[in-house]
Amino acid sequence: MATSLKIREIAGFSRVTVIGAGTMGHGIAQICAAAGLETVLFDAFEGAADKGLARVVGNLEKGVARGKVSEDEKSETLSRLVASRDLAAAVDGADIVFEAVPEVLEIKRSLFAKIAPLVGSETVLATNTSSLSVADIGEGIENPSRVIGTHFFNPVHIMKLLELIVAKETSAKIVGRLEELGAGLGKQCIVVKDFPGFATSRLGLVIGLEAIRMLEQGVASAEDIDKAMTLGYGFPMGPLKLTDLVGLDVRLHIANYLSENLPDGAHFEPPALLQRMVDEGKLGKKSGQGFYNWS
Repeated sequence: MATSLKIREIAGFSRVTVIGAGTMGHGIAQICAAAGLETVLFDAFEGAADKGLARVVGNLEKGVARGKVSEDEKSETLSRLVASRDLAAAVDGADIVFEAVPEVLEIKRSLFAKIAPLVGSETVLATNTSSLSVADIGEGIENPSRVIGTHFFNPVHIMKLLELIVAKETSAKIVGRLEELGAGLGKQCIVVKDFPGFATSRLGLVIGLEAIRMLEQGVASAEDIDKAMTLGYGFPMGPLKLTDLVGLDVRLHIANYLSENLPDGAHFEPPALLQRMVDEGKLGKKSGQGFYNWS
């Protein structure tokens, strides 16, 4: 990147690598670059990193159109962000690596095992997971005290919460640095222990699964169930529309994981309707059809 770029340092972080350019990854990369950090967006699939970069451009253009982002802010953000398909080059010199690959333990663990030898022993390894054990993801990594969970929320550039998940090995110093970094990214942080479902996924999923059961039982329409929560309880979005946004397959995976790993996990057993819709390819907004028609 050009040396003339205006690069900030936040809590000792100035160079960031984001692995995975999908729904969450491109958003994490965007807010890091917008905060003044030199940012690399990596994806192993051909064209995926460039596609993620294009989504960042689209988000910024919408921000400009709404008067939330200036043209200068847009240009400066994009000047600090590059796409890459070369993993070694992407993580070279990184102060922190955020992974945002699919919510599958084996994939995340394998990725960290590949990254660890390519970065310094003090480089922070942050996993964007909504339910998986941070300790399990970082198992076998040199200096596990630098491994931490960073659960961002979709859309990343708008949602204000950052859930920090602390494993037994995670150092207090790393937690403090991530809280400072989170504030620099415009997020409010909560700190939770490395327990299945953490705080947000566990609470949110209970409501989401119960909404699906109500729909399955014919209690009310998807629209009216969602309206009950937005107008009756002040939720910014109904649980079924949120499930469409998150992805029905993601919710199903988390439900199966929690039902198997929590001592009282029976109430996280996924409804038959959720399983059937996933089997039919109705995954929500990303497939064009879920509880709502997004086409």
